Amino acid sequence: MGDDTTPAGGPAGDGPTCLVTGATGYIGGRLVPELLDAGHRVRCLVRTPDKLRDHPWAGRVEILRGDVTDAESVARAMDGVDVAYYLVHALGTGRGFEETDRAAARIFGAEARRAGVGRLVYLGGLTPRAVPEHELSPHLRSRAEVGRVLLASGVPTAVLRAAVIIGSGSASFEMLRYLTERLPVMVTPRWVHTRIQPIAVRDVLRLLTGCARLPREVNRTFDIGGPEVLTYLEMMHRYASVAKLPRRLILPVPVLTPRLSSYWVGLVTPVPASIARPLTESLRHEVVCREDDIEQYVPSPPGHPIGFDLAVRLALQRIRDAQVTTRWSSASVPGAPSDPLPTDPDWAGGSLYTDVRERDADVSREALWEVVEGIGGEHGWYSFPLAWAVRGWLDRLVGGVGLRRGRRDARHLRTGDSLDFWRVEEIAHGRLLRLRAEMRLPGLAWLEMSVDGDDGGPVRYRQRALFHPHGLLGHLYWWSVSPWHAVVFGGMARNIVRTAERAAPPPRGRGAGAS
Repeated sequence: MGDDTTPAGGPAGDGPTCLVTGATGYIGGRLVPELLDAGHRVRCLVRTPDKLRDHPWAGRVEILRGDVTDAESVARAMDGVDVAYYLVHALGTGRGFEETDRAAARIFGAEARRAGVGRLVYLGGLTPRAVPEHELSPHLRSRAEVGRVLLASGVPTAVLRAAVIIGSGSASFEMLRYLTERLPVMVTPRWVHTRIQPIAVRDVLRLLTGCARLPREVNRTFDIGGPEVLTYLEMMHRYASVAKLPRRLILPVPVLTPRLSSYWVGLVTPVPASIARPLTESLRHEVVCREDDIEQYVPSPPGHPIGFDLAVRLALQRIRDAQVTTRWSSASVPGAPSDPLPTDPDWAGGSLYTDVRERDADVSREALWEVVEGIGGEHGWYSFPLAWAVRGWLDRLVGGVGLRRGRRDARHLRTGDSLDFWRVEEIAHGRLLRLRAEMRLPGLAWLEMSVDGDDGGPVRYRQRALFHPHGLLGHLYWWSVSPWHAVVFGGMARNIVRTAERAAPPPRGRGAGAS
């Protein structure tokens, strides 16, 4: 790892210096501004610093490039740190993820001890009572092991263990939301009768922030949860009531195993099976807090902990107001490609197929860019909707993310955002949007959209689709779909320009054309 550091925009306060890992993820991305507001100085360790570039707090923190599996980058990040937050997981069910979690936790604890860090804070999963660890899901078993590794590191550690987190954009909330909203009648697995103690994301962030000032002698786990214990069935009925939906008819059946139900969840909700499976497996056993000792150190203010109904109401309001700051998909999906766009035109890595479309636009740059930045989600992809829908369904059937992830914000994008089955790899506002494909493909794919032209001069829309095939199957894939490019990509370029021209009056003295 290179020593790629983004300097801080100035001290945030006189509190402890906090290192946050996982700042591009769901919880980490929300914890950083909470720590800053509490007067702490914050440093973020991330693999891709550009993903934090567009966050409103980016100029107030120090950003280092690194990885928790790389001891050298972790050692650099720990220098001068008082409190280190471990908020990363090798989420997935593939081979080796438990070993990756174990090795990363050992590196993190060892480097924190060498650097003299005063406190580690880890957010893990709430484990069930009286269930041997070997019977837990791999997901929960790994979280429990990471907690033990950090507690044994020699650095005072607080391990917070939560069950289902209720908040706009969380994977658990999205799963609950879409299952309830889309299926007025549903056949469900046995785990709908499992007792769960959900917690509002606001309470999770409040407790994580409070742990920065725990007494040094505290080295233990804390169970954290909301004020109510509910079954998943009750949570779905309560969600429907808050969302003002008709009462749902839910029919539990014993034959839907966690594995089968994860595929079912993957088809019905935006959460792909690769993420739904560890979530559903974690619901096999009751997950209820055994103690609330955290109250002794971080007392709840009036109105906290937040009840389930209010947590749902707050989450839905955030969604309606387009104020979802992070989503479960903020982090890359397991198995998705992460390679940057190859240098072209002469790329040494092999074949790179391209499809280029350009059109003149009789509209201002700002109006054209507004359409480009608003692509995807409810706006769709401006060409052959059936083809996009079929491609999304095919991706879901083979375990991919499909098209249903939508957008974090209906109008604005930032680097690292998920966008249906793409991810924003680069955005230069007003000029360039580059998306990297996260659907299942025999290769790597990108889609670039750019707006060129000076104020008062001609405006031109340029679109490039790029594909780097993997093996013979990749080449066959490109040539099998290339006959459709004129319809899909050609139609996209034409309709993006037309949409912009219809929405805004044409600038004077400018004509339109196409190529």
